[in-house]
Amino acid sequence: MFGPKIKIDQELYEKLGRCAEAAGYSSTDEFIRHALEKAVAAIDEADSEEEVKKRLQGLGYID
Repeated sequence: MFGPKIKIDQELYEKLGRCAEAAGYSSTDEFIRHALEKAVAAIDEADSEEEVKKRLQGLGYID
């Protein structure tokens, strides 16, 4: 697959790899794509900026 690339520090990538394995994903990349898709879906479904903030907090992305 060719396309945009993002940089993730090695320590975080290793943690993501362990999570992907524990959750039964076939690869770290698959796990990361799924996590990002969930975050985007939560934002897309939100009715307002305040709802977006609540959903992101619930997902642990912001404090």
